[in-house]
Amino acid sequence: MTMDDGDEEQGYVAQKKKTSSEEEKRKKKIVPGSLMKAEMRPGQGDCKPADSDQVVYHCTVRTLEGVVVESTKSEYGGKGTPIRHVMGKSKMILGLLEGIPTMLKGEIAIFKMKPELHYGESDCPVTVPDNFPKDDELHFQIELLDFCKVKVISDDLGVVKKVITEGQGWESPREPYEVKAWISAKTSDGKLILSQTQKEPYFFTFGKSEVPKGLEMGIGTMTRGEKAVIYVTKKYLNGSPLMPIEGLEEAHFEVDLVHFVQVRDMLGDGRLVKRRIRDGRGDFPMDCPLHDSLLRIHYKGMLLNEENTVFYDSKVDNNDQPLEFSSGEGLVPEGLEMCVRLMLPGEIALVTCPPDYAYDKFPRPANVPEGAHVQWEIELLGFEMPKDWTGLSFRDIMEEAEKIRGTGNRLFKEGKFELAKAKYDKVLREFNHVNPQSDEEGKEFSDTRNLLNLNVAACYLKMRDCRKSIEACNKVLDANPVHIKALYRRGMAYMSSGDFEEARCDFKKMISIDKSSEPDANAALLKLKQNEQEVERKARKQFKGLFDKKPGEIAESEIDDRGVDQIVQENHENSASKESSGGDAQEEVFEEAPPRMGLFSYIWPTGRRLLSALGVQRCSIL
Repeated sequence: MTMDDGDEEQGYVAQKKKTSSEEEKRKKKIVPGSLMKAEMRPGQGDCKPADSDQVVYHCTVRTLEGVVVESTKSEYGGKGTPIRHVMGKSKMILGLLEGIPTMLKGEIAIFKMKPELHYGESDCPVTVPDNFPKDDELHFQIELLDFCKVKVISDDLGVVKKVITEGQGWESPREPYEVKAWISAKTSDGKLILSQTQKEPYFFTFGKSEVPKGLEMGIGTMTRGEKAVIYVTKKYLNGSPLMPIEGLEEAHFEVDLVHFVQVRDMLGDGRLVKRRIRDGRGDFPMDCPLHDSLLRIHYKGMLLNEENTVFYDSKVDNNDQPLEFSSGEGLVPEGLEMCVRLMLPGEIALVTCPPDYAYDKFPRPANVPEGAHVQWEIELLGFEMPKDWTGLSFRDIMEEAEKIRGTGNRLFKEGKFELAKAKYDKVLREFNHVNPQSDEEGKEFSDTRNLLNLNVAACYLKMRDCRKSIEACNKVLDANPVHIKALYRRGMAYMSSGDFEEARCDFKKMISIDKSSEPDANAALLKLKQNEQEVERKARKQFKGLFDKKPGEIAESEIDDRGVDQIVQENHENSASKESSGGDAQEEVFEEAPPRMGLFSYIWPTGRRLLSALGVQRCSIL
């Protein structure tokens, strides 16, 4: 072997590039003379491997006397399979980590390495057999067959993808999409094991183990029309209907992703499934009506029975006139709206829907049996987004806000509290970008925002979330501590949650601020007293006989909080029968069930007085 003269014979030092601290620490071991390179055959082009490139090479290791220690080449006793590494990610000896980036494609070079540059390095990440001469200086003959940019799909480098032709769009297959692709496969030494001789592309359902796991992982990163080579190691080559995998250490799949059908499990339990039949216009999901919009659709409804009985067809039963509705207002079954929000204009989808998302909670057509599973074939003709508030005058903004708030009030009256809250929240979000220009505008804006927050609080009470109802009231009281309606509504939320003292404070504060609110406050205080007395009576019954025990019979009293839950629940049910909740979000809400709490959350401080009167200060009885 002849070493290159002058600049060609050199010691290599660490290249100046971004590396991990661990790699930098390793490269500090390279000193002049510890790694030298001799070019045996020149390469092609002027590009060299970079960090994160996949390199494919043959390696033959010899002693300085020329004795072959190991080789990947068959003529030297190897398997004939080249090594495949990803620079900066695969575990490599230090000499090759530094030397391979100096090579061109097709080049053959010999690297002379001191022990600390190969397997003799302390803490070397690559292990060798005990009889390997790792303490000797060695020659590594490298033939760089190929290198390219790759996408690392699995952290252990068991699945790596090389893109041949870029695809279109950005959407990739995922469970449970239906996929069509031309697929062929070779072993790592180039032997063909699966060819594209079939007449049609291979069809499979993503997530059903119909192709090897590693291949599916790779296809899951591809876009429509993309061509790629997916390198899969044995760990990810599980058995599948596609091909046998016995004895394979590695397979290289050539994939041409022809098409995939978007199939979405909307609930994650397989009950509500949307399957795209015809692609729409635009990019998913950016061009979908995700936000509340005015939608136009044709749809055909069918029962999931043997005959697939059609119970409605807008093209037949509505004289080919499409259904036009605003999303976010509960005007169509929930399952139908959920799926339409994820459609593109022009798309046709087939939706399978369970009864609780179809007509169990929605006016049921006469020819649809109770509890029926249905299927809708839906075509999204188009949609109109809501008006953009950017550039609108203050008056126009307040008019738009009032329209949306009015819709929320209607939904509240219909008992659709989550939808109503969503309308109020939408306006509140938009209000973050509104800047009144006068005192008059500022007062109108503040009053409207307070009203919206109180409407949100009313929704939360109906939805049995007292804590969030209190938080919504606090937003009003932070700006105006003497807001009567906010104090009243927060007091009702405190009472519903069992915080009687907090509720009493709010009701009494109402009277001190505004005498005209005294009738409402007194009525609330009377209701509060009744609730306290009922809780106390039930609690006394709960403790009855507890103190008739002899000393030593009770080590620790255990109280079942479920009884207290039942007390407060009964109180609210009684209130519901006596009070009218109206239905407008602006009216007060009385009948609400609280979240589950411990005993003392309900009867404190009256419970504390009760226990004190009985001569007990804690629940540990000795």
